[in-house]
Amino acid sequence: MPVLVVGVIEVASDTFLDRHLPFPRDTILVMAVVVVLAIVYGTLVFRRLDRLTGTLRQQNAELAARHAEASALHRVSIAITALQNIDAVLRAVVESARSLLGADLAVLVLPGPDGDPWLAAAAGPRAGIDPMGEQPGEDFRRFVRPEHLVANLAAPLRLGDRTIGTLAVVSGAGRSYGVDDVEVLSSLASQAAIALENDRLQRELREMAVRGERERIAREMHDGLAQVLGYVNTKSQAAGELLATGRIDAARAQLSELAVAARSVYVDVREAILGLSSPIPPDRGLVGALEEYGERFSEASKLFVRVDAPGSVRGLVLAPDVQAQVFRIVQEALTNVRKHAAAQRVVISLEMEEDTLVVQVEDDGRGMAGTETPASDWPHYGLRTMQERAATVGAELRVEPAEPQGTRVTVRVPVVAVNGRRVA
Repeated sequence: MPVLVVGVIEVASDTFLDRHLPFPRDTILVMAVVVVLAIVYGTLVFRRLDRLTGTLRQQNAELAARHAEASALHRVSIAITALQNIDAVLRAVVESARSLLGADLAVLVLPGPDGDPWLAAAAGPRAGIDPMGEQPGEDFRRFVRPEHLVANLAAPLRLGDRTIGTLAVVSGAGRSYGVDDVEVLSSLASQAAIALENDRLQRELREMAVRGERERIAREMHDGLAQVLGYVNTKSQAAGELLATGRIDAARAQLSELAVAARSVYVDVREAILGLSSPIPPDRGLVGALEEYGERFSEASKLFVRVDAPGSVRGLVLAPDVQAQVFRIVQEALTNVRKHAAAQRVVISLEMEEDTLVVQVEDDGRGMAGTETPASDWPHYGLRTMQERAATVGAELRVEPAEPQGTRVTVRVPVVAVNGRRVA
């Protein structure tokens, strides 16, 4: 536009103005017209620039607010995935809500066991919060003093079709909340609901683990200690009757069998105590833990135990629960060998077959089919326990005769490749 205007003025000056206005009148007129046009055009341009600048500032402010919202949600998400204490997660939620929405107070209220709400977390001046919930009103209003309830915004904590709590922000000065504010508070409420559900599931998982371990210990005590003690009781009564009738040699034989049973109970109790601790130290890995346990088992049972594992298996990354269950299966297999196989040596081998970790426990004993131990006297085999352990980690368990004699227990654990490393 400036170029076009200058061109028009120049053409007018050289044609029309030169004929009707002598110099310097024509030049003064041209300069005046140029100045007026420059002022008008500059005013229009700078007004447009001011509007664009204002728009950019508004957009920048919105972007900054969005960034702050995303950062707050990210912090809460990290707190949830890091399995932090649930109280710390809820505090992060209410502090983020108060900061992002510019409120005086933020409260998170959950229903108690009796149905009455209770204050789970709060942010803001303590003077405005009533932790006992004795203020007039319902829900979150019971925990906020009336002078701070001029303006408020609340979002439910929902899981599916259930409402499990309320997240609210309140201010002592009149203000209005927009759609963006509702979205932010709803997002934080959703994060809080996820955190609460995650905490509930974690508690249930821990309780299930405790119950499972209690059931395992109960089964092992029933199949081990309880039956051996019953065996001891039977033998002691028999020895007493033999002594009463003067059959000393027969009584000594019974007492000798009692001594064998007592030694077996001692080994069982030691194994049970070791089983209550973490089976695999963090710095040992599965192979190292099996080698260490094999040495202890060999000393206690007077059996030769060897662990064979190539370097590829030693470097295998196993999930903690997989390591623990495989270790327990091997442990149970060794206990069965000691109790029932009458073996001299045991070989524990670990190798990779394509995408499967294969763990074998092979002894040179008489085999399961060859045992003459009455089921009513001695503990049952722990096959059911081993099968249950294998099933929990998606592994396959097989028990079969070994060649030329003995028993072979095989565990096949599927593995996958992650970042160039095999993991199970």
